[in-house]
Amino acid sequence: MTVVDAHHHVWDLSVRDQDWITGPELLPLRRDFAMNHLEPEARAAGVARTVLVQTITVPEETPELLALAAEHDLIAGVVGWTDLTHPGITDELARLRALPGGRYLKGIRHQVQGEPDPEWLLSPDVRRGLAAVADAGLVYDLVVLPHQLPACVRAAASLPGLTFVLDHLGKPPVASGALEPWATGLRALAALPNTVAKLSGLVTEADLTSWTAEDLRPYADVALEAFGPGRLMYGSDWPVSTLAVTYGATLDLTRRLTDPHDHTQILDATATRVYGL
Repeated sequence: MTVVDAHHHVWDLSVRDQDWITGPELLPLRRDFAMNHLEPEARAAGVARTVLVQTITVPEETPELLALAAEHDLIAGVVGWTDLTHPGITDELARLRALPGGRYLKGIRHQVQGEPDPEWLLSPDVRRGLAAVADAGLVYDLVVLPHQLPACVRAAASLPGLTFVLDHLGKPPVASGALEPWATGLRALAALPNTVAKLSGLVTEADLTSWTAEDLRPYADVALEAFGPGRLMYGSDWPVSTLAVTYGATLDLTRRLTDPHDHTQILDATATRVYGL
């Protein structure tokens, strides 16, 4: 069976700093992670295609990711960044698609989790930018915290022509074991037909010193009940996930937490359809 890893990153600290990598817990990430590091691990795990996702909010990064996609057969799609609030966003999206590797641009993402306003997605200029993303035939990846899920619901409801992809299941509080209010927010988002989610990033929301697969299961179960396998996709979140597990172990965990009958959808078909791979 073909496996798609719908969420990973790369970075080169000699090109630019990743200023979010701070503190002793993240110290193992303060080095370069390149495609030549990922490719042998992905092939060994049986991953045939990936989606490369932005990491920081600078305009220079997306063209670099598109160029990487043009150079590496493993990369089938890119989720980049551009300023949603810029009045010329329509032209900017067209410019990105005209660049080398531009055909690999499948979606846009912004670090909403870092915005102090929990309703940032609902501001008129952001909503105008999201509409431009929809008009360009792209999807929008949501990287948010649980308290921001209500705004995600309202944004997705107001833009039924845009597919919203929830990264990392909205970062549930795995370390504490709490389900609410995260589960209520997730179910409300899943009730909208233009939403999908990634089974990704759960291991690094857990207690990195003592987590088990069973700590993750309640969150995966809520997501499966809410979205169903046809609207869930696997993502490794490499290299952030290496804080807790090896690359191959992220795929093994996803298989353990889901029904084998659902693997074709979760591990391939959903990402292929949503991102147009």
